[in-house]
Amino acid sequence: MTLQPKAITSLQNERVKAIRALEMRKERKETGLFVAEGTSLLVTARDNGFVPETIVFRAGSAASGIAQGLVTWALQSGVECLEVSEAVLAKLSAKDNPQSMLGVFKQRWSDPPAVARVDASDTWVALEEVRDPGNLGTIIRTADAVGAAGIILVGASFDPYSHECVRATMGSVFAVPLVRMQREAFLSWVSGWRGDIVGTHLDGEADFRRVEYREPTLLVMGSEGPGLSEALAAACTRRVKIPMTGKLDSLNLAVATALMLYQIRGPHLSL
Repeated sequence: MTLQPKAITSLQNERVKAIRALEMRKERKETGLFVAEGTSLLVTARDNGFVPETIVFRAGSAASGIAQGLVTWALQSGVECLEVSEAVLAKLSAKDNPQSMLGVFKQRWSDPPAVARVDASDTWVALEEVRDPGNLGTIIRTADAVGAAGIILVGASFDPYSHECVRATMGSVFAVPLVRMQREAFLSWVSGWRGDIVGTHLDGEADFRRVEYREPTLLVMGSEGPGLSEALAAACTRRVKIPMTGKLDSLNLAVATALMLYQIRGPHLSL
């Protein structure tokens, strides 16, 4: 028998409280859940094989179109569907640009690939202690755009399943494999990498546009302030620079990563 949506109008409802609690990293870590807001993100999740634990939608908003299709799919999949009042949805949604639908999903973490079996054409991205959710989300989105194989978060990086980061990915969080590793484990793993390990660094002498990158390629980018640690910089087989003629000596991390990814992945991209 197909489930039916459950109507909720109380802000004190226990399910509402539990979903709202996922705003906190501690709660996301303990439950392994996260929230994605907006029909476009939910469509991307569905298309990438993610089935939500719960869907929440504003009463009357799923009578037709994409929203109706998502609710029908969720109900047929046995997903809990909550049809809530505008006040309840406002409590659960982002304060800026709130959506009429959100979903609660299980986080998905991948194991690091076996370096000996990484495909020769693959590009992986390692991010060391990225702290800004906008940067991290944009990098995940860019990695998706260029067809990168996945992202490795090294050390104490920002939570990619936070609301701010998920929104910045524009749904790519459902498409790009994510791996977590501590620095020591990463350095041990990367020692067997067969292609180039590329990092942007102030000591780099090569123009990033003039290098022929050896595949498979691992792009290593440092945190917004300090950049790459000495240990990860030493692990790079190539240190490159992005030329600049202005007065600043660095770019925004997401911008620099995008430039590097498009240069490295260029031979694999076409209109």
